[in-house]
Amino acid sequence: MELAETAPSQLGPAVEPSAGDTPHRICLITLGGELFAVDLRHVREVFEVESVTPVPGMPSTLTGVANLRGTVMPLADLRPVLGLPASGPRPKYAVVVQYDAQQVAVLVDQVPEIRTIRAGEMLEASTRGTKGVRPFVSTIVKVDERMSGFIEIRTLLACVEAGEGH
Repeated sequence: MELAETAPSQLGPAVEPSAGDTPHRICLITLGGELFAVDLRHVREVFEVESVTPVPGMPSTLTGVANLRGTVMPLADLRPVLGLPASGPRPKYAVVVQYDAQQVAVLVDQVPEIRTIRAGEMLEASTRGTKGVRPFVSTIVKVDERMSGFIEIRTLLACVEAGEGH
């Protein structure tokens, strides 16, 4: 399922709290019952995870790999690193996120939703949430009277590559 409704060059500047009142396109995802946002420019696609192949020696954030049309795609489960319960069934969907040449599929509970927000709806967040350290959540976004952590994809991919996860 392709998500990009607009070419990346048409999406405007990177999402930054000080960017004035410029509209930004975000992709909303749910993990462990919590809402998170991702800059739509970093979202490549969403797919249903049919099977996961565990790979020994992978960083703890990575649960294994999946086959995505013949491409081996690493799967990240962010629930533990975000302080969310990882018990229960494995999420059924994954959102492929990319920054430069790096990409990973992030497991999500529900198929995401695309929204437009304004910079005025964004607040700087502490990297420490109520449930522990959240190193790649830099901003809080207000969506329909709910607060959503904004996931910085570059920082997320650096954490996954470095093997950080607990």
